[in-house]
Amino acid sequence: MKPGRAAERLGLTVRQIERLVTRYREHGLQGVASGKRGRPGNRKLDDALAQRAVSIIRERYADFGPTLAREKLEQCHGIRLAKETVRHLTTEAGLWVPRRQRPPKVYQPRARRSCLGELIQIDGCEHRWFEARAPQCTLLVYVDDATSPADAAAFHAQRVDLQLL
Repeated sequence: MKPGRAAERLGLTVRQIERLVTRYREHGLQGVASGKRGRPGNRKLDDALAQRAVSIIRERYADFGPTLAREKLEQCHGIRLAKETVRHLTTEAGLWVPRRQRPPKVYQPRARRSCLGELIQIDGCEHRWFEARAPQCTLLVYVDDATSPADAAAFHAQRVDLQLL
């Protein structure tokens, strides 16, 4: 295959294809792989700094989330790290569990009351129910826990929830 057609198919320049062919002829398949392969990246976090940050978080901020822990590291200790870096470090150290990996919270449903009138729930909503035809008012709805349908509803000119208590 000619270099022009290979460059077109791979989305590279002809010059880059010629360099790859030369390296392949000299070094074989390993010549085609990147020379940086197996080396740490230029932006890799220093291990000593990472250990220091994790030890500070473990000692003082173990119950903080990654965002707040990052802010405290910067404010109190002068360590500037990205939030995602702190999240990654605390997850690896076992100090933080991502939401998706947390066990779901179990909520025990409350049993309904057995007798009518034993528990009346009152809910109110302030709103301009009648648009510009009347002033803003509160709609109070009374719901019986035993039967569930709304027992009564009433409009009041002002909030009356504190008066009900």
